Amino acid sequence: MDNTRYKELSIKEFTKAAEVYDSGHAGIYEMCKDDYPPILEELKEDDFEDLLDVGCGTGPMVELLASELPGRRYTGLDLTPRMIEVASAKDIESARFVVGDAEDLPFDDESFDVVICANSFHHYPSPQAFFDGVARVLRPGGKLVLRDYTAPAPILWLMNHTEMPLANLVGHGDVRAYATDEVRTFCKAAGLQPVKLEAQKKFRLHLVAHKPKDVS
Repeated sequence: MDNTRYKELSIKEFTKAAEVYDSGHAGIYEMCKDDYPPILEELKEDDFEDLLDVGCGTGPMVELLASELPGRRYTGLDLTPRMIEVASAKDIESARFVVGDAEDLPFDDESFDVVICANSFHHYPSPQAFFDGVARVLRPGGKLVLRDYTAPAPILWLMNHTEMPLANLVGHGDVRAYATDEVRTFCKAAGLQPVKLEAQKKFRLHLVAHKPKDVS
């Protein structure tokens, strides 16, 4: 399946999901909420001004951050227009929401101090393009916080060769989950420095990477 088809599936899937995403009855999307507290914890001590949430959905992470860490500027980006419509309707102070592609970020160079990505990365057909874009839009010294799926090698193989293809057949835009070593390679190629890269409980990958302050 080509990249365009994966993205078409994701838009179709999340157009429907947008109607229930913020409810307590979001089905498989309920697990996404487990990623919010660890991301918030990584940002509590940071003195940032501009944050980008890639794959923001209906904006729950931006909503949480704006409440817990006010006085900053927040931008949410999502491929699915309906997700952005729902997020924008929340009228979150100091937040804006943009329809756009995680693999072709529609922002100027060095626009953000922080980029976050929660449970969206496994939908990206060109993962290196995402990391390259993050490195471009981050300011020197900026931070990426990413959470997604990972697993030991045998389970990861089953996820990528059985579970995700079956998900595609029923209309989900899942592409691939990655081992921590693969994510480290993406970071290195983009010029980002992982400072925390862990396989955590419940098959969660937790990455914190910095863009070097001296990029000359």
